[in-house]
Amino acid sequence: MQRLKNRAQRFLQRPGTTVDLAPLQKVLPEIEALEDELKELDDAALTERAAEATQVAEICALGREAARRALDERPYDVQLLGVLAMLGGSVAEMATGEGKTLTAAIAAYGHVRSNNGPVHVLTVNDYLARRDAEWMEPVYKLLGLSVGWVTESSTPEERRAAYASDVTYASVSEAGFDYLRDQLVTDVDARVQGALATAIVDEADSILIDEARVPMVLAGAVAGEHDPVHVAAGVVKGLRSGRHYEIADDGRSVAFTSTGLAVVERKLGGIDLYDDEHVEQLSAVNVALHAHALLHRDVDYIVRNGAVELVDEMRGRVAQRRRWPDGLQAAVEAKEGLDATAEGEVLGTITVQAYIALYPTVCGMTATAVLVGEQLREYFKLEVAVIPPNTPCIRVDEPDRIYATRQEKEDALVAEIALSHEKGRPVLVGTLDVKESESLAKALDAAGIPANVLNAKNDDEEAAIIAEAGKFGAVTVSTQMAGRGVDIRLGGSDQSDRERVAELGGLYVLGGGRHHSRRVDDQLRGRAGRQGDPGASAFFVSLEDDLIQRNAPDAIPASPRMNFDGLVTDEQVDYAVEHAQRVSEGVQHEIHRNTWRYSVVIEQQRKALSERRERVLTSDVTAEMLKTRSSEKAEELVELDEELLPRVSRSIALYHIDRLWAEHLAELSEVREGVHLRALGRLDPLDEFHRAAVPAFNALIPAIEERTIETFEENEFDKDWAPDDKTLVRPSATWTYLVHDNPFGSELDRLVAAVGRRLSAGGNN
Repeated sequence: MQRLKNRAQRFLQRPGTTVDLAPLQKVLPEIEALEDELKELDDAALTERAAEATQVAEICALGREAARRALDERPYDVQLLGVLAMLGGSVAEMATGEGKTLTAAIAAYGHVRSNNGPVHVLTVNDYLARRDAEWMEPVYKLLGLSVGWVTESSTPEERRAAYASDVTYASVSEAGFDYLRDQLVTDVDARVQGALATAIVDEADSILIDEARVPMVLAGAVAGEHDPVHVAAGVVKGLRSGRHYEIADDGRSVAFTSTGLAVVERKLGGIDLYDDEHVEQLSAVNVALHAHALLHRDVDYIVRNGAVELVDEMRGRVAQRRRWPDGLQAAVEAKEGLDATAEGEVLGTITVQAYIALYPTVCGMTATAVLVGEQLREYFKLEVAVIPPNTPCIRVDEPDRIYATRQEKEDALVAEIALSHEKGRPVLVGTLDVKESESLAKALDAAGIPANVLNAKNDDEEAAIIAEAGKFGAVTVSTQMAGRGVDIRLGGSDQSDRERVAELGGLYVLGGGRHHSRRVDDQLRGRAGRQGDPGASAFFVSLEDDLIQRNAPDAIPASPRMNFDGLVTDEQVDYAVEHAQRVSEGVQHEIHRNTWRYSVVIEQQRKALSERRERVLTSDVTAEMLKTRSSEKAEELVELDEELLPRVSRSIALYHIDRLWAEHLAELSEVREGVHLRALGRLDPLDEFHRAAVPAFNALIPAIEERTIETFEENEFDKDWAPDDKTLVRPSATWTYLVHDNPFGSELDRLVAAVGRRLSAGGNN
């Protein structure tokens, strides 16, 4: 019976169970019963009442009344269901345009009143953090709450003030960076963030699943850093695919041919690259080859203002402050003839997943959560509450149109756009990458169709472009729509042509290909049919698309049935496209799970060391140790000045904790990269990683104590001693960045992916 139930759930694309809304719906009459009473209160009385509310129904009723007065918007019952779901610690799935921003604001108020504050509303970017905070501020003010926001440009003082508010809006990366910086302060008063209590996660599937394994990094300058990759980039430049190197079918790995290896070794002076003394050069050459052969400008990255900027695959926009790991960033910079940007020594790091887990209370909202319901439960113990739309969706989702080649797909797309444009029906086209968006824009221009283009190169203009995408006659070409944060209203932002556009069928959304996740496709579809508007969607797919070539090339029949224009009409091909997408999702899930297994031990160690550091920072525990281990010198300092020993001991111990943790992280990084080789000897790589990581950490605490005593005994201290003395040299500069997923994965990740594809293919035979 259970097996039948699971099969039915998979068929309905609703993995696992979702939250039962019946108990939440029973609260709605209680909320409505309070409405007339609250309307009679003046603003001051409403604020006073809001400061005393403790019951859920009253909290929701006050939130509804505050929104009505402050924004002239009365939240729908379904929005209040979303509030109730988030107050219950769930992820609310609410369709695009259903008012998630206001729903989150009322939920934030509810968590503060439930003593779950302060509340951090975590967004996908700085733009949304500031916009939503300023937009909702009048609501919070009426409810008697303070609100602040943090962006990359915020000063430490501005950050401290923002986090002191009842509700703080910040991108998840900025909040994570502030946490990392706070972990390295040498003075309690230098902290900015304060205690973590409740996180409301916007675009929850994107942040909690897609970005979960992304490490946030605090780095410091290292003296004498050198860059062998630039030399290697010059060596591989000009090498040709098929002759000098061969690319794997999945496009994720590349290897030199014997001819290519001979050319490279000759260019490097006739050396043997596989000799032990040339290990560093071999590594640099391989990284340079990956950058040369597998990473493509305007697909994986763009070059803007003299810098390489990574493109976020899930959102089609620049991934702010992200770097590829393991020298790959420097290799791409070298490939493009740019100076290498410093990577620095890692002083502290935490994954998005581990950072979110630090909040005792987590909830969230998104338009597409059900498809990752099992993962949300597995990693965060979060359930999904599917909130129905206020007005039923009447959007027409047409079947995919599959073409043999990319060119035939683009030609068909242009023809379809031309048909709608001729009538004045607005069209939104979602493309797979920057290069494709620009190619389509050129084709439209050649056909005499003006189009607005939104991609990673002009994402600062996104709000204005998206807001007018529903205007009569508008054609908008955009990379992925997930997290765009702006509603598309029929007739444009002023809705002047609303009725005319509605009569034409509303917004027509066209996908330029299936993405690697059904959720991204659904985010794009969801831009049409907003709040009961008419609309339609269709996806144009090519058998040459990377998704199919990488994940299901063997599922395509040798001679599929097709029309003269290249349109494929073969059920087996329809299946292959769906199969390719599911394989891709499965592979990403397995890589996520595999990566997290390694991160768990590092996170446990980070927490343990963080607790020790906190004791050192906030007590005299180190001074007491020195009185025991180096009593004579400790007594001298006490006689000189009672405050000198605690100050000196604290500074020395904090320095060595931070220094040894940085060294430990570097060691674990090397172990992690090399551990896959042990799999060749039939050893479990995870066991081998633990076998190296655990003893290394166990040796850390004694080493910190020994170095602290050594530094204390070897140096002289007087009343004027300061911690920036030359004996405790901290990095001259620090900076933050996110480590973008290596697009090829580690060797182990690639092994996991390959096995995942084989198992998936076998399970569908």
